[in-house]
Amino acid sequence: MTTNPTTRRKRVIFCDFDGTITANDNIVALIKHYSPDGWEVIVKDIIEERKPIRQGVGELFALLPSSLRDEAISQAIAQAQIRDGFAEFIQFCADEDIEFYVTSGGIDFFVYPLLEPFGIPRERIYCNGSDFSGERIRITWPHACEEPCTNECGMCKTTIVRRFPASEYERIVIGDSVTDFAAAKIVDFVYARAQLIDKCKLLNLNYSPFTTFYDIMNHMKK
Repeated sequence: MTTNPTTRRKRVIFCDFDGTITANDNIVALIKHYSPDGWEVIVKDIIEERKPIRQGVGELFALLPSSLRDEAISQAIAQAQIRDGFAEFIQFCADEDIEFYVTSGGIDFFVYPLLEPFGIPRERIYCNGSDFSGERIRITWPHACEEPCTNECGMCKTTIVRRFPASEYERIVIGDSVTDFAAAKIVDFVYARAQLIDKCKLLNLNYSPFTTFYDIMNHMKK
């Protein structure tokens, strides 16, 4: 009598954008560039989890007039730096048949153009939207929280992760900050930097620190 071999779960990666794919936080950098009154308090409230991400990010961009649209887009793109090894990592995922998704709390007007050179399909990029039709910049939320998440994430990473059942997928998060905390708690493994390292240690999560995407690649090869 023969038995069926255990089917190996397919690996899938959910990768943050700001501070992860890019070396800096593009939202903070953009707001800091224009430095509207009150922005620092809002950022601090988001980081220290006193204010939901959706509320805080919405408030930050509401400080800027829509007339800055073209200038803000150019500024956001110009100041961003892609983290070392990202292009090679995308190729590695393709070679190894690892599904790769960008799960970003960033905004479409800079996320899409910055990722365009890497050939990632739009349907695999999840981020927030933008509306410049009013007096102030308004952020839209096409990927808002679904049950059971009630964190007001804005772009809800746990909602995306849950679409990939743990019984079928080995789920991996790559990230750095408060926007990645909830997703890190429900996946198999985390590649972390900055604040996310502290959270992984606190919650005793399976993780490995990284500085570049070469670090992640080398760890995954082992």
